[in-house]
Amino acid sequence: MIFAIEEINRDASLLPNISLGYRILSSCVSPANALRATLTLFSGREESKSPIQCPPPISALIAGAGSSRSIAVAGLLGPFQVPVVSYFSSCACLSNENKYPTFFRTIPSDYYQAKALAALVKHFDWQWIGVIQSDNEYGRQGVLAFTEEVKKLGVCIAFAEKIYRTYKMVKILDVVEIIKKSTVKVILAFGSQNDIYPLMNEVVKQNITYIQWIGSEAWITAARLSTPKNFHSFGGTIGTMIQKMAMPKLKPFLTNISHYSDPGTAFVGDFWEHMAGCRPPLSGTHSSNRTKNKVCQGSELQLKTQDAFFDVSELRVSYNVYKAVYAVAHALHHLLFCEPVGGMQCLNISEIQPKQVSDHLHKVNFKNYYNDTVFFDEKGDPPASYDIINWQLIDGQVQHLALGHFSSTANKDYVLSIQEEKIVWRTGKVVPKSVCSNICPVGTRKARIKGKPICCFNCIPCADGTIANTTGSADCTPCPQEYWSSEKRDKCILKTIEFLSYHEPMGIAITVVSLLGALLSLSTMFVFIRYKETPVIKASNSELSCFLLFSLFMCFLCPLTFIGRPTVWTCMLRHTAFGVTFALCISCVLGKTIIVVTAFKATIPGNKLAGKFGPAQQRIIVGSCTLIQIVICVLWLTVNPPFPDMVFQYSSANIVLECNTGSEAAFDAVLGYIGLLAIVCLVLAVLARKLPDNFNEAKFITFSMMIFCAVWITFIPAYVSSPGKYTVAVEIFAILCSAFGLLMSIFAPKCYIILIRPERNTKKHIMGKI
Repeated sequence: MIFAIEEINRDASLLPNISLGYRILSSCVSPANALRATLTLFSGREESKSPIQCPPPISALIAGAGSSRSIAVAGLLGPFQVPVVSYFSSCACLSNENKYPTFFRTIPSDYYQAKALAALVKHFDWQWIGVIQSDNEYGRQGVLAFTEEVKKLGVCIAFAEKIYRTYKMVKILDVVEIIKKSTVKVILAFGSQNDIYPLMNEVVKQNITYIQWIGSEAWITAARLSTPKNFHSFGGTIGTMIQKMAMPKLKPFLTNISHYSDPGTAFVGDFWEHMAGCRPPLSGTHSSNRTKNKVCQGSELQLKTQDAFFDVSELRVSYNVYKAVYAVAHALHHLLFCEPVGGMQCLNISEIQPKQVSDHLHKVNFKNYYNDTVFFDEKGDPPASYDIINWQLIDGQVQHLALGHFSSTANKDYVLSIQEEKIVWRTGKVVPKSVCSNICPVGTRKARIKGKPICCFNCIPCADGTIANTTGSADCTPCPQEYWSSEKRDKCILKTIEFLSYHEPMGIAITVVSLLGALLSLSTMFVFIRYKETPVIKASNSELSCFLLFSLFMCFLCPLTFIGRPTVWTCMLRHTAFGVTFALCISCVLGKTIIVVTAFKATIPGNKLAGKFGPAQQRIIVGSCTLIQIVICVLWLTVNPPFPDMVFQYSSANIVLECNTGSEAAFDAVLGYIGLLAIVCLVLAVLARKLPDNFNEAKFITFSMMIFCAVWITFIPAYVSSPGKYTVAVEIFAILCSAFGLLMSIFAPKCYIILIRPERNTKKHIMGKI
């Protein structure tokens, strides 16, 4: 501060012919002492060694080094419009213009530091971190802003503990115990170096070495903490620090400090004794170590110019003090001079009011000698700019290496750049992984654990039909309808296409049985043609029998259309062919039944009914009954025909290919008409079953119709309840059973007589006379 003021006083272009003066009091790192010092300064009770008898009132206060102290001072001086410029108070709460209308600072608000730290955490993909904060406004407000930022990025806070330099050791030990029990590998320490120091000592003492520490700007480069002893536990610590800046003229200023040349300058006596290791020889100079040190000879300071005090390569906070002094100087310059440099003074120094200085501080925007732009925004904050600092041990000493940079632009964009190739962690240490739960592998999803942060979760396998093809999925994605999840639930695979094929055992068995039935029908027809002149054949109406055998032959071939991949043509063919062939079959049976009934009725004297049912009438009955079914089928195919369809509800992992009936009403009409013919035929056959004859065909027709009706009555519930391709199998089973029932019931007895017992194949035997 003294260096900056003397530099300004020597500058002919800044406040020409006007000298800045100063008073310096210490806050002793206490808000109460800061208030006491402030009241002392502004009450004028502090002893002044200034040669000026009536110095002008204080125009601005440069304070303080901590947010809690600045809050107290700015709150006190705000109502009086006295500007307060802080060089190290970063609490975001101080940006409140209503509470602190005259507060300014040359360090960015913690609002920006919170964003920088959150970006740093996100950059290294740390999702599960702990937080330790100073129990003051700096720590509370900083952690609050940081927490808000990391929550947006999906980062969870495992714990947030408070520390303070005046806390008893038992509370520090409690915090250390929480650290040891927690699963976090990364901890942010947001506090001052004095608050962090007791915790750091205990961490080192208990040899906790697996934590990656993140530091705030208040302690990350503190010399008191950056020691080889602490490096064992804190090596590789990363944090944010305000940008450093060079002040080339500062080192000569420091090395030229001499008690002999200016014994009255403030602090020089104590400085000399500390640096030289001896007490000044001049009387009247206060020294706290006078009794311990010998009297100086005059050349001692030359021996310690390599002391760390003279190292001006890491000027960060010091440069903020420098900027603060220049900001006030420029505000005064703008206030005192109405025109640019060289103009006339337009306001007397004694007329300066603190409010005027405060108003002009908002207007400060200048470049100093070292090309650094200094300005305050509407909240009194400078633009945010941080260096990313990493602790390294080089030549036995802890050094702070810059790894990158964080800055905010005018349009509020934030840029974090880290040169990762320059990161050299301590031996054996790499960037740790810090998560509450390991990332969920593919095929699983996150499931929140009740009562724990969002970063703590279980990994649940995806349900059937859903997948998670990326790690860390929050939800499983359903597969498209035609697809199913793989065994590992990491990809969707095409569902198995299911239909009754010729290659599976069921398809082979049905094909064999169908062809066997068709062969039996043809063989029986051959027998009937071969023995058409025999009494048995003549008695059973050979023409209708051949029609019936032909229709049974077609019925046995119908199941073949039900096997194989459904197509448009096979779907239309299978249902209509089944309907027409069975209508023809039952029509032939109905014709035979009517003939049997009329034949026996004709034996009654005076009954001429038999003459009305000759071959022509029989053909009409069969043709008309079949034609009705044909009309129903044509209407079905015209209005809403059957079509191949993919059915998904039978099995979640399979697609069943089947023929959709199209019109359910048409399908029911086809089945209903066949059922109607069968019932009529059954009723007539029952009526004629006890007519006298050795070979009454009505008995066999009755039995065959009973089988037919039983099969199809049983078919209905089985058809409805059978899933997938088994629905088709049930329908085929009904077709084959009913066809075999007709074939065996009606034609087996005749073939038995014709082929096995030919002696019974006589007219007398047929007429029942033997």
